[in-house]
Amino acid sequence: MSENDIIQEMLLNEDDDDQLTPKQRKILQAAVEMFAEKGYASTSTSEIAKHAGVAEGTIFRHYKTKKDLLYSIAVPMITKFAAPFFAQHFVRQVFNDQYSGYDELLRRLIHNRFEFAKENIPLLKIVLQEMAFQHEMQVKYKDIFTENVLPRFREVVDHFKEKGQIEDYPTETVIRLTITTIVGFLVTRFIIMPDYPWDDEQEIERTISFIMHGLEKA
Repeated sequence: MSENDIIQEMLLNEDDDDQLTPKQRKILQAAVEMFAEKGYASTSTSEIAKHAGVAEGTIFRHYKTKKDLLYSIAVPMITKFAAPFFAQHFVRQVFNDQYSGYDELLRRLIHNRFEFAKENIPLLKIVLQEMAFQHEMQVKYKDIFTENVLPRFREVVDHFKEKGQIEDYPTETVIRLTITTIVGFLVTRFIIMPDYPWDDEQEIERTISFIMHGLEKA
């Protein structure tokens, strides 16, 4: 998938049947590159316009403010990153025993999100950079997590606890330990130490082992 295809897929409003115009694609691509490189606060709309090869007024015809432009990039990224937990088939697969153990589910989940992160590094970087400073992004992330991710993750964790495969910690504790370990792995791999000679498959297996050894029922 090309970078432009990723931008189209990530940033298209799913409630809108219209495709992005060529100028919108250029604006969004330029904004992603500039925000990822310089940060939101240090990037001006005039710089984005110059980088996109459009007039600055063109940006404001599509996006009322620079913050609207940021949110048009960041909110779909947050939603897509959590996407596996939105799908009903994710939970159905667990309860139909398509995953024999929690480790197998983790392996599938980590591989899936690894590929997603690898294809969307600039977008991931923008979200990580701006989450601490943008209250609306924090609220959106919280809403997505509590309304969509948490309920289904609870079902999955409770299922494996009932099967005796993981320690009987509070469900929210298991979720916290799992998510922070996986996100920490992805952030280190693609943002903090991207040039380190990682053996990706081995690191994925070590991440799973680390989680499982901490959660295994004694």
